[in-house]
Amino acid sequence: MTTSARVQPNATDMENAQRVVDAIARSFSAKVVGQDNLRESLLIGLLTGGHILLEGVPGLAKTTAARVVAESISGGFNRIQCTPDLLPSDILGTQIYDSTSNSFVTQLGPVHTNIVLLDEINRSSAKTQSAMLEAMEERQTTIAGQTYPMPEPFLVIATQNPVDQEGTYPLSEAQTDRFMLKEVLRYPSPQEEAEVIFRIDAGVYDRDAPTRPVISLDDMRQLQRICSNIHLDPVLVHYISQLVYATRNPAEVLAPQLARLVEYGASPRATIAFAKAARGAALLVGRNHVLPDDIRNVAHRVLRHRLILRFEAISAGVSAETIIDAVLQSVRVP
Repeated sequence: MTTSARVQPNATDMENAQRVVDAIARSFSAKVVGQDNLRESLLIGLLTGGHILLEGVPGLAKTTAARVVAESISGGFNRIQCTPDLLPSDILGTQIYDSTSNSFVTQLGPVHTNIVLLDEINRSSAKTQSAMLEAMEERQTTIAGQTYPMPEPFLVIATQNPVDQEGTYPLSEAQTDRFMLKEVLRYPSPQEEAEVIFRIDAGVYDRDAPTRPVISLDDMRQLQRICSNIHLDPVLVHYISQLVYATRNPAEVLAPQLARLVEYGASPRATIAFAKAARGAALLVGRNHVLPDDIRNVAHRVLRHRLILRFEAISAGVSAETIIDAVLQSVRVP
């Protein structure tokens, strides 16, 4: 067994980290009503540098949430509305001829910022979707043979509408696998919806009332370093790998009527995402080590977009969440 080179955060590190996390969470809650799971997922994405796929009907504050998080960390924010005629160069950038210098100059696209919101990503063509792969995975873009690194922190938040499928291009498995987490947004409660109206009347969402930065980008980078050093016991690493293994070999752990509905399980990226997300979840509650509950807390977000179910699952009314719940119950918790 190899010896880890990570230095577990001390009490001072954790105190500072908790102060920063709480400041971002308060900033988020001041503008976004409810959506606690969304807040947690966005914070985990920021802490770990993992991209997030959001699924929900229009009007659930996805854009507002992304903008608030970006403004609270003094970061740049760009929203890209995906359409069928959107070109890769519209996102990544292109070269433009400058007549004054008689040469081509590179104009970077809107993806070159700290937080990028790809609204309704499944409305863009497969070619445009694939153009984001290099930016998301390699943290760089290539324009006319020249590479341009992304700023740090860099977070891609993509949304898709589950109820309007006309004129859309479903994301490929390779594309969805590059999102560390997938969060499914629900409608607010009647009380939360009323609170939105009260805040509108109070001017909370006025354009002249932007979110004040609560931390700097340097603070955010330091927070990411602390998160990466959260202790993950080797026993829990094996627990994670067993959960992912169970999705690939469901017949070994699940009841036959469920196992036969799984066509493909999660990729090795799921194991990596589990480790990162669990560290982020531990840091959010002020712990410098991961517990099994942290792993189970992020399981649905890590796995729901990585499981490929057979057609029979739809007719039987079995969702990915059902399979994940069965896996969590079947694999022994250390």
